[in-house]
Amino acid sequence: MKSQSLVAAALAVLPRALAITPELMLSANRYSDAQPNPSGDFALFTVSNYSFETKERVAWWNKLDLKTGKISQWYDGSDISEVVFVGPKDTSIIYINGTNAEEDGGISLYSADANNLKAAKLIASLPAPYSGLKAVQTKSGDIHFLLYTKAYPNGTAYNENLAETPASTARLYDSIYVRHWDTWLTPEKNAVFGGVLKPSYGSYTLSSPLTNYVTGICNVTCAESPYDQSDQNDYDISPDGSGVIFLTKDTGLPLANYTADVIYYVPFAGTAKDAVPIQARGSTRYPEAQGATVVPRFSPDGKKIAYLQMYGIAYESDRSSLYVANVNKKNFNVTRLAGNWDRAPDGLVWAPDSKTVYVAAADLGRERIFPIPLTAGEDYVPKNITNEGVPAGFYALPNGNLLVSDSKIWTSRDIYSVSPKGKVVKTYFQANKVDPGLKGLGPEDVSEFYYSTNTSETDQQAWIIYPEGFSKDKTYPLAFISHGGPQGAHFNSWSTRWNLKTWADQGYVVIAPNPTASSGWGQNLTDSVQGRWGSYPYWDLVHAWKYVNSTLKYVDTSRAVEAGASFGGFMTNWMQGHEMGRWFKAMVTHDGSTSTLNQYASEELWFMNHDFSGPFNQTGFLTSSPYWEWNPLLYVNEWATPHFVVHNELDFRLPVSEGILLFNMLQTKGVPSRLLSFPDENHWVLNPENSLVWHTEIYKWINYYSGISNATSPY
Repeated sequence: MKSQSLVAAALAVLPRALAITPELMLSANRYSDAQPNPSGDFALFTVSNYSFETKERVAWWNKLDLKTGKISQWYDGSDISEVVFVGPKDTSIIYINGTNAEEDGGISLYSADANNLKAAKLIASLPAPYSGLKAVQTKSGDIHFLLYTKAYPNGTAYNENLAETPASTARLYDSIYVRHWDTWLTPEKNAVFGGVLKPSYGSYTLSSPLTNYVTGICNVTCAESPYDQSDQNDYDISPDGSGVIFLTKDTGLPLANYTADVIYYVPFAGTAKDAVPIQARGSTRYPEAQGATVVPRFSPDGKKIAYLQMYGIAYESDRSSLYVANVNKKNFNVTRLAGNWDRAPDGLVWAPDSKTVYVAAADLGRERIFPIPLTAGEDYVPKNITNEGVPAGFYALPNGNLLVSDSKIWTSRDIYSVSPKGKVVKTYFQANKVDPGLKGLGPEDVSEFYYSTNTSETDQQAWIIYPEGFSKDKTYPLAFISHGGPQGAHFNSWSTRWNLKTWADQGYVVIAPNPTASSGWGQNLTDSVQGRWGSYPYWDLVHAWKYVNSTLKYVDTSRAVEAGASFGGFMTNWMQGHEMGRWFKAMVTHDGSTSTLNQYASEELWFMNHDFSGPFNQTGFLTSSPYWEWNPLLYVNEWATPHFVVHNELDFRLPVSEGILLFNMLQTKGVPSRLLSFPDENHWVLNPENSLVWHTEIYKWINYYSGISNATSPY
């Protein structure tokens, strides 16, 4: 059954929204999640914004009173980079200043009372760019803390500012996985360090050098935690300060070919030599659990460790389950909870009583929070306690409620508390109601529908985003957006890279489908893209377009444009050579794949090995191989639709040559086309000035061909 009731409900209150331009969206406030203090009396969060006039970003900290809802500025500036509540009072904090007096690339640690920041006292200056502070107070009154930074192979902290500059810039490698995301890999790898702060005259002193818990654990590869592009979510310290857990890629497997992780437990007073694996492959009662692992967390009572792990050893988008281990290095006794639940949780928080774990999981185009009790069996089906949005963070409060910070398509940040039963207790903040650039945006700007397709027995979902001043009695050109991944989804969340409301407010009705490969509708839909890049998702998108064309009378499909990034870029290139490509007046590919025969130029080879049903070799040139069968270049003779190409030089996931190849072929074919490339951007465009150019040039292109603008040229 189609969800037309949702569409009708949205139309009943439209039109009402203010247009959001790229400038407004990019210069709007950006918020961190709100972190509560131990008593749950208040929370701190950061705010920053960029000015296109001054060309500067400013930042500050806000304090949210969780009793009254009052928000006030707590600190003006960005030099305080991290705050941890720890010490004798619920207002006691340790914080990181991102610089130090030596100005050598290191940091400073300070102690303070959150209610008297002016009286902060310097604890220590650390000669490396440490971050990821976690800290607890022990029974003795000492503070045990963790940080991470890169370390030399000998275990000492690495500081680029203090490192000797080699005479040559040569890079030399003897094994694959030479670069990742946007960085060439070096012998220096992330490591978790621990230290002790001793009480001293109302503050603390650093009692001894920091201990490296990671470096030196080696096999085929060497341990790294946090892993490469990850952060402090990869490690934790026990509530009493006696133990440390961290995860790393499985050192017994090549990094480029496998996704498997191992969590290690090490006594705080120990070293890397004392680290013991908790769930090494084959060591638990669940030998099928061999995949990527995230967010290992000690329970508040310190007796348990919760974590989330995928099943497949070489699949980054497999279903994951919640596991709980005992804090007993002789027998961790790992137990799986709700193991048959057909969702893939990716975040967790313990309840204060240590009897329930709250997990966040993609679910029907949202990311919802679900409680899972420790008594849950394999067949337990969790029930969500949040609905719309995608959490940026959530914390358990002492009264048992959760403090949630999330975003939605119409708001960059909502902060609210929710009970364990799912009742919204109090809404503290809604960015779309206070930020001038977002004011007027609301849930009425968004709707959804389900449509039937020939690849699945179940209907598939798509989002509708309406333009400013929408009227169902008018018609608007279609902007059809294909998501990346392919395992991923268009979620009900805010984005500063692909902000769907900004696209809509150019004058389009945006349709954002979630076809085969999308996450949140069960693992079968996600997995069905394997070996079928150009078939299942393509036909799903065809059916989504046909549904729009036949059902949504206010959408003018004769003036449609299409855009996609990453896998969405591949899909754009695939459409260009097929019938669907003729249904659009203009197309946009951002960092997409042009030749699937080139996929081994990437870094994470496990991705193509999985999605194309095996490694690339001579069989890749056979017509039965997915590498050959789904190559957009096979259909280059059909390319005809004006095509805007974006590809960035620091994209090591899909090298820039893919974009140049696409542009060269379009130009050779005489297809109107343009290439935009940023030498300092990776798979994403993050610099606001670059992003403004990205939006300006793309909108100029699509608005000309769709007829929205009165321009005489798309250039």
